[in-house]
Amino acid sequence: MAKKAEKASAFSRFMNSNQTVGYVFAFPFIFGFICFSFIPIVTSFYYSFTDYSMGSKTLTYVGFKNFLQLFSDDVFIKSLGITIKYVLLSVPLKLAFALLVAFVLTRKSNMVTLYRSLYYVPSLVGGSVAVALVWKQLFARKGLINVVLSDMGLKTVNWFGDQKLALYPLILMTVWQFGSSMIIFAAGLKEIPVTYYEAAKIDGASGTQTFARITLPCLSPIILYNLVMQTIQAFMSFTQAFVITQGGPNNGTMLYALNVYNQAFKYNHMGYACAMSWFMLIVMSIITLVIFKTSKFWVFSEGGED
Repeated sequence: MAKKAEKASAFSRFMNSNQTVGYVFAFPFIFGFICFSFIPIVTSFYYSFTDYSMGSKTLTYVGFKNFLQLFSDDVFIKSLGITIKYVLLSVPLKLAFALLVAFVLTRKSNMVTLYRSLYYVPSLVGGSVAVALVWKQLFARKGLINVVLSDMGLKTVNWFGDQKLALYPLILMTVWQFGSSMIIFAAGLKEIPVTYYEAAKIDGASGTQTFARITLPCLSPIILYNLVMQTIQAFMSFTQAFVITQGGPNNGTMLYALNVYNQAFKYNHMGYACAMSWFMLIVMSIITLVIFKTSKFWVFSEGGED
């Protein structure tokens, strides 16, 4: 009886403690993370070493066969190269455009709040299937882009029929989704002390010098954050290629995520798709590590320490 009373007392103290509310509110997240993130991650890691396919009653352990097969798969190698090209072109353009717009929108104006809202809209709807279909119509053979080119007396372009050009409309669509980065840049610009610009103005610095010597260094931590986040997001791009081109023509827009999807759900090579996913995780981790390691050469801190 004494032990039961002690346990009841401990339970009562736990329920009456200030931490109880925190546990209650954290439970949905913890439950969701375990069920929908942690367990699938562990399961996919196990499947990457098997020949698992959905609907199959047998499961054979194949070791590193799936990982070794990656380097003999022409589609995998091509999709990896296309994705790297997509990231190298889309991320810098997106960040540069977002910074430019943020710089303009932080100038004094009565309509600045409305302008920010309008510019943020593309990032809210830019990744949707509906907008991808609209983008597909814009760059179609008889779409708006070619109509404008024709009216200007220029030659029309078969955007999605040319393997060398099909990727660029997808890049432009990604650049168009600059709203989230722009908002973060705008917040960073507001945090730069005005005294820096006043001192530069007194010293006779030009606008270009002020931007290069004050704005960019003070904004470098924000640039680092946006660079990492947008790089990861670009490697995970899927909707544009899936809806607009389905990876064509001749796998010219076969982004890595689309290739993983095809291997898993189109060809039912689930084990191989899991291996591809873990390989991409390694690649993204290395790239992120390189960005952080090199950031000490270009990220500015007011304390004088990197």
